[in-house]
Amino acid sequence: MSTSHFDQSVEAPAVRAVVAQARDTFASGRTRSVQWRTEQLRNLVRLLDEREEQIAAALAADLGRSPAEAWFGDIASTRGEAVYALKHLRRWLRKRRQPLSLIQYPGSAWVQYEPLGVVLVIGPWNYPVVLTLGPLIAALAAGNAAVIKPSELAPATSQLLARIVPEYLDSEAVFVVEGDAAVTQDLLAQGFDHAVFTGGTEVGKKIMAAAAPTLTPVTLELGGKSPVVVAADADLEVVARRIAWVKFMNSGQTCIAPDYVLVDERVRDALVDRLAATVREFAEDDDPVGRRIVNERQFDRLAGYLDRSAGRIVLGGGSQKSQLRIEPTILVDPDPDDAVMREEIFGPILPVLSYTSLDEAIAFVNARPKPLSAYYFSKSSAVQRRLVDEIASGGAVVNHIAMHFLVPQLPFGGVGASGMGAYHGRWGFEALSHRKPVLKKTFRPDLQLVYPPYTEKAMKIMRRLF
Repeated sequence: MSTSHFDQSVEAPAVRAVVAQARDTFASGRTRSVQWRTEQLRNLVRLLDEREEQIAAALAADLGRSPAEAWFGDIASTRGEAVYALKHLRRWLRKRRQPLSLIQYPGSAWVQYEPLGVVLVIGPWNYPVVLTLGPLIAALAAGNAAVIKPSELAPATSQLLARIVPEYLDSEAVFVVEGDAAVTQDLLAQGFDHAVFTGGTEVGKKIMAAAAPTLTPVTLELGGKSPVVVAADADLEVVARRIAWVKFMNSGQTCIAPDYVLVDERVRDALVDRLAATVREFAEDDDPVGRRIVNERQFDRLAGYLDRSAGRIVLGGGSQKSQLRIEPTILVDPDPDDAVMREEIFGPILPVLSYTSLDEAIAFVNARPKPLSAYYFSKSSAVQRRLVDEIASGGAVVNHIAMHFLVPQLPFGGVGASGMGAYHGRWGFEALSHRKPVLKKTFRPDLQLVYPPYTEKAMKIMRRLF
C-alpha cells in the first residue's frame, strides 16, 4: 500500500491495512537510523515553512483564527519543537553509562534508547496542528513509524494534513487517517506500541478503555480547570495583559488557558477593572463579538453557563448563536457550585473570585481535580514557593500564563484527571522510546561459589558480597 491518506469514509479493513503497512516499515529497520529521523524532522520544518499560508487558511476556516494567531498558536511552536529535536537528537541517542557496585565488576552497564514501533497520535480540534504534529515530532525523533488521526471537528486542517504530510514525510512510515470517533476506536483496536491523545477528560477515559485490551500504553493530555492565583503585591497591569491575552486567544478554547482567577480581595476590583480595560483594548481591531466557538453543542454549553451562573457579568456576556460567537466575558463572584466553576470552561468566559488568605486560595484549588496548569502572580519568593509547592498541578508558571508549553526543555503533561505522561523535547523522545538496560559481563573470573550445591561457607561469603 503506497498511500498514507484515508478519507472520512475509511472502514476497518483500510485501517487494518494502514497499520499493517506501518508495522512492516518499522520492521524493515529503516526508521531506526539517525539519518531517517533527521530527514523527517527537517522535512517537517520545511512543511511548516512552505505551507504556512495554507495552514493559516485552514485554521481560519475551522476556527476563525487570524494569521497572527495561527502562526503563534500552531506554526511557530511546532517549528520550534522540531528544530529543538534536530539540534539535540544525537545527544539524546547516546548510550547513558551507569555505575556498578563492586560485586558486578568486571563489567559495564548502560541504558540505550530504542524506538517502540508504531505510535498513534490522536489530535484535537482546538490547536489541530501543534497538538497533532507536536507528538509526531517526538515519535519521529524516537525512530517510530506513526499513524496520525486529526480531529474531524477541524475538517479543513484535517484535510490539509492528509494532503501535505505524505508530500514531506516518508509515506510508508507516516500515515494520516481521517475520520470520526468510530475510526479512532477502529485504530485503537489494532493495537499500537503507544498512543498519544489530546482532548477532554471524558473522551480520555474512553481512549484509555479502548487501549486496554491490546495493552497499548497511553499519554493523555486532558486539560482541566487551570487556576490563576494573584497576590496583592502583583503588578496588576502586567497580570491583566497576560491573563487576557491567553484566556481569550482562540475564544478560550485552549487546554492550558486560565479557567478562573483567584485574587486577593484587597485588589480584586482593581484587577477586574484592568482586565476589562485590557480586553477592550485587545479587541479594538477585532470582531466585537469575538472568535468562533467550534460548534453548536459547545456554544449551547457555554451560553448555559452564563444563563445559570449567580455571578455578576462586568464585561461581555453577549452572543450570536447563528455565528457561533460569544463575547469575551468576565464573570465576578460566581457561586463555587455553579456549573461554570465545576466544569472546564473551554470558552471565552473568565470567572474572578476573591480570597482573604493564601491558605484559603491553596485550599480552594486543592479541593478540586488536579489541573493541567496553574499560574501564580506575586513579587514575593516565599509566596511563589508556597503556591508552587503546595498546589498540585501538571505544570506551573510564575508571573506568566502558558509559556511553559513553549519551553521544550520542560516536560508537558497533566496529573490526575488532567492527564498522564508527558512529552516535549527530550521528555517526548524518552516517552516514545524504550529505555533498554544493558549489563555486559566478562567470561572470567567465574566465581564457582554462586553455583549450586551451596555450602554453608559459600552462603556466608555470598551474604557478605550481595
